[in-house]
Amino acid sequence: MPRDEEKRNDLLIGRNAVTEALKSGRDIDSLYLAKGNNNPALLRLASMAKERGAVVKETDPKKLDYMCSGGNHQGIAAYVAVHEYSTVDDILQLARDRDEAPFIVICDEIEDPHNLGAIIRTAECAGVHGVIIPKRRSASLSYAVGKTSAGAVEYMKIARVSNLAATIDELKQKGVWIYAADMDGEDYKSADVSGAAALVIGSEGKGIGKLIKSKCDAVLSLPVKGRINSLNASVAAGILMYEISSKR
Repeated sequence: MPRDEEKRNDLLIGRNAVTEALKSGRDIDSLYLAKGNNNPALLRLASMAKERGAVVKETDPKKLDYMCSGGNHQGIAAYVAVHEYSTVDDILQLARDRDEAPFIVICDEIEDPHNLGAIIRTAECAGVHGVIIPKRRSASLSYAVGKTSAGAVEYMKIARVSNLAATIDELKQKGVWIYAADMDGEDYKSADVSGAAALVIGSEGKGIGKLIKSKCDAVLSLPVKGRINSLNASVAAGILMYEISSKR
């Protein structure tokens, strides 16, 4: 059985549960099919989920048994989002509605749900208009993310996009300056971040990807005075979000 902190109440088990979720239009983050199962009905459900933006994965039947804690999954299970996703346009519209320059946080492959939840929580407190995450290699709006956000997922607009690099290009075309949080940039205190801004936070292990970093207009760094050369992603994000917020 999974450890207590890994148990999730956002897991749908079996064909009927997944079918009803798709019928109702509920956002599905990821759908799992047992390897070797060629049941037409299950393949049709997988196709429907994929068309709606879900990540579809084939997995070993034993792993599926473990995920479902021995429940009768019938070869299919799905994780659903704990809150509906928004679009990037929704985020920009919110900024216009508030008569404010857009303030966005972009998470580049933040895979730890606790870090993503903490980032969303701080973003809501700091006046961020929305958070953007990629569909793949990223934590999604899972139960763990929702719980760690302390309810902030109910108020923060979160967009999940297929191509993060293309999304950044679109934001730049709309006048949003893109700032990367990394070690080799200018001191965050000296940067002019008073206008339309998107802050990119990299993954816990690899940092910001090379392509994404190349598209950023500037790199912001936090001074590190101890022996450890980096901060936790959500901690760094929190400091920088409040610095940007203070200059707006």
